[in-house]
Amino acid sequence: MSAKRYHPLIMVLEVFGLVKSFGFIALYLFVIQFGSDSSFVFYGRIVFLCVLAFSIVTIFLKWQTDRYEVEDETFHLYSGIFTKSKQTIPFSRIQNVNRRTTFIHKLFKMTSLQFETSMSGDDASIEFKMITKSAAELLEDMVKKRPAVSNEVEETEGLEEVPEAKAMDNRIIHFTPTRKDLIRASFTSLSFLLLIPVVGSLFSNFNEVFSIEEEAQGLLSALPQTWWFYALAAAIIIIASVLFGVVRTFLKYGNYVIASDEERIYITKGVLDETAFSISKSRVQAIEMIQTPLKRILGLAEVKLTSAGGVGIGEENLEINSLYPFLPVQRANEIIEELLPAYSVTKNMKKLPRKSFWIRLLRPSWIWIIATIALFIFKPEPFDMDFAWWLISILLLVIIAGLRVLDYLNSQYVINDHFIQMKSGSLSTTLFVTKRDKIIEINVTRGFLQKKFGLATIGTVNRSKPVHHSGIDDIPDELAALFMNWYRERRQEITIK
Repeated sequence: MSAKRYHPLIMVLEVFGLVKSFGFIALYLFVIQFGSDSSFVFYGRIVFLCVLAFSIVTIFLKWQTDRYEVEDETFHLYSGIFTKSKQTIPFSRIQNVNRRTTFIHKLFKMTSLQFETSMSGDDASIEFKMITKSAAELLEDMVKKRPAVSNEVEETEGLEEVPEAKAMDNRIIHFTPTRKDLIRASFTSLSFLLLIPVVGSLFSNFNEVFSIEEEAQGLLSALPQTWWFYALAAAIIIIASVLFGVVRTFLKYGNYVIASDEERIYITKGVLDETAFSISKSRVQAIEMIQTPLKRILGLAEVKLTSAGGVGIGEENLEINSLYPFLPVQRANEIIEELLPAYSVTKNMKKLPRKSFWIRLLRPSWIWIIATIALFIFKPEPFDMDFAWWLISILLLVIIAGLRVLDYLNSQYVINDHFIQMKSGSLSTTLFVTKRDKIIEINVTRGFLQKKFGLATIGTVNRSKPVHHSGIDDIPDELAALFMNWYRERRQEITIK
């Protein structure tokens, strides 16, 4: 297959990005300052038009020069307008597959596709910012089902003509949220609290452009100043906030599906902005179950998959590897077992010994020490209280001690055959589960106090981007020794190719 240009509509996407980046500058120079005779505005317009023209020409030249080729189970990527470069990325390096369909993509019935690898730098990913859905499915199929499909992707001046990819009808759907789940998620995520800052930000931006603050103050002074009006206004704000939160959650988590087949896990979500992510089950390095204080009260949890490759496209990096952030704990455990039979979450875990409790209380807090020194120097006097600074210091010490007590109560661990499971956290907790053959490095450390108490800190390192570190503090020395012996047996499970 000869090298092909990317789809020409990628230029439209890039121009749309220019509009978002330079839109406010254009509004200021050509609308707000329409009748201005300032030399700054005059030369600013010239510079703006030159930069805009240069950017548009660069977009066109990049489309002319950037090409890709799929051959022998390998991607060959060619780029550079003046300085040419070539990337060669074999299919075997690809860890995750991400697809995102924004509103702009939907206008042209297109999508974006990204293949993530375990490498770093320029070879970290292969991205098709604008590609037809059928071509995206074909490329995914070529990567997932090696050997690669023969030369079926053909283009004429960048326009892709591909056969319809076969739909995967062997996927098992494990979870899709109901309306009740989405409404509960809107309250758990506190999305309704975002309305006021969003409105405030919009008002601030409009006020800078159109100076509407005086008109707004005049309108407010003309409104009735009675209790029933304030009660009605508060009710309207509450209802609007709740509706805003529900709508935002439906748009973000609507059409959410967790599915799998024998080899891969598939996660799709979004209504206006659709995102799809898939990962090979063999690439999953670890599982994290995270509970915030509110989720712990409601019995919910977020399950995240740690994978060898990077995950997500753009802003989705923090969320796309999550199995629906508002799963009931019991259902989360069931889904983990359904998706990854090789993994299991052990309910019976060991707690830390009593001496771990005392060492946590005795361990110095640098935050408290530095804060107390600052309070002693500046001696703030809120409410005209001369002794307020040391009350604040005591309150901070109590809070820190309380968080340490909670962390001690929540910290648990278990080493079970090929697995290690660790839980830690004070207000929010994280349960971490990984297999021995997925750990690339371990460490055991002992501080001064830990040596006196016969305790140690153990840590694990899993392959990810960035590398994932996890661990648990203040476990008995004998368990640390057991942990090291347990990891040495990894050599029997690893096959070096």
